[in-house]
Amino acid sequence: MKHFNDSPLTILSGCSQEKDATLAVRELHAAIHQANTEVVMFFCSSQYNLDELQSELNRLFDCKVVGCTTAGELGPNGFTEFGITGMSFAGDVKADTYVIDLQNCQSEAEHIGKAINAQPKFDDQQKTFGVLLVDGLSLAEEHLVAALYQQLGEVPIIGGSAGDDLKFEKTYVFGEGKFETGKAVFTTFATHKEFTTIKFQHFEPSDSILIVTDSEPAVRIVKEINGAPAAEVYAAELGVTQADFNSTLFANHPLLLELNGEVYVRSIQSANPDGSLTLFCAIENGVILSIGRALDPIETARIAFQKVSDKIGTPQLTIGSSCILRLLEFKEKNLTDPISEIYLMNNVVGFSTYGEQWDAVHVNQTFTGIAIGA
Repeated sequence: MKHFNDSPLTILSGCSQEKDATLAVRELHAAIHQANTEVVMFFCSSQYNLDELQSELNRLFDCKVVGCTTAGELGPNGFTEFGITGMSFAGDVKADTYVIDLQNCQSEAEHIGKAINAQPKFDDQQKTFGVLLVDGLSLAEEHLVAALYQQLGEVPIIGGSAGDDLKFEKTYVFGEGKFETGKAVFTTFATHKEFTTIKFQHFEPSDSILIVTDSEPAVRIVKEINGAPAAEVYAAELGVTQADFNSTLFANHPLLLELNGEVYVRSIQSANPDGSLTLFCAIENGVILSIGRALDPIETARIAFQKVSDKIGTPQLTIGSSCILRLLEFKEKNLTDPISEIYLMNNVVGFSTYGEQWDAVHVNQTFTGIAIGA
């Protein structure tokens, strides 16, 4: 009997900027088609006719296919928008895909945990990682990723929240042959290839101490910080007025949470008339935050990928989720080309997201990924 590790892992990546959905899928298929494909993962603009895209994906690929809509794509052409990018895996890999109803995160995570733990390992050298793609407007990421990690603590989980090209209307994930909202798709990859996780963002904590004293985590609103209206405290810390608030200010000065020596970004979406702040991540009462101080984004990316290279060499693929707020900043500061160059050197394929997942945590303004050795 032939086992999945009898041949080396082969990964092909490709992309298309065709505006016609059918032609775009055909171009992607021509680039990534290979014999005995185990799974295909793709990322596409929400501007495509998704019915046509779905139909052509199902017609051309006779394997497991997962994907989601984006706020921009990452692939063989670096940063792109309004296109499709993806990759196929064959050889030394076994993939299992699970479509999750976000109304039932806990029970579905438990079901996935039982299914994965019941599967026999081929041998002790086989290792598994998980990639999570989730409806980016569901407000369910925190609950889902925590529930999955609780069930699969030894399995690294990375992922991204689907986008819709900054319309903030509807985002879709693709699994079991169809695009859906209100869902997530979780894919586990078992392989003998070396891989390592990667996470980086370009902010460090300032000296400010901000204690959340009133919040509504379910809707990601912080009402009070240090016992005063959150927006008022945030403005005072930066030495600005609330009239100065805009998306650029928020992106350049996110809130930071430190846990066990790791820094996690909690980005501000908007300031509200009642003095509260709406975030892109949930925050609970009693959490201690600081305001982020920007570092050099190019240097932080280089350092992070150098650590990957030191572990596994230059990756043959990095599945990457990178926050849309990062891309907006790179555009504003004319950094897309140098950042693209770093991504290309490390074979990044992925997308610009509405949020990123890293093991048990949902984050913002961050790059998270899995790098697979050559």
